[in-house]
Amino acid sequence: MTLAKIVYASMTGNTEEIADIVAEALENLDIEVELNECTQVDADEFEDADICIVATYTYGDGELPDEIVDFYEDLQDLDLAGKTFGVCGSGDTFYDDFCKSVDDFEAAFIKTGASKGAESVKVDLAAEEEDIQNLEDFAKKIAASL
Repeated sequence: MTLAKIVYASMTGNTEEIADIVAEALENLDIEVELNECTQVDADEFEDADICIVATYTYGDGELPDEIVDFYEDLQDLDLAGKTFGVCGSGDTFYDDFCKSVDDFEAAFIKTGASKGAESVKVDLAAEEEDIQNLEDFAKKIAASL
């Protein structure tokens, strides 16, 4: 069975909800999902998955959340050739660097040799109806790319 591993960082719960939406959408497509908070997992666990997804928020003026920095650095040292990746997350359009952490993780995954399964999804604060649809479509595209 296809395994998707979703790793998330969430301060307010918005990004955890985003990760949950993606996880449920993948499960509805008969994909096994492992969902982990970023401090509870090591980046090299992506080596055991077919689909690798990071859901992260962006802190302040475009910074990675402190709790996911080690994961981010370790990810860049992996060889994930043959794996499919996706990135989603939340931010606040008040800031100039809206959802920059999503872009940072996309660049990190590209360094690993993994294939991009879908365009990244960026959510302004909490997921609303349109965002939920976009996240479900994101999951479907990643599944279809396998």
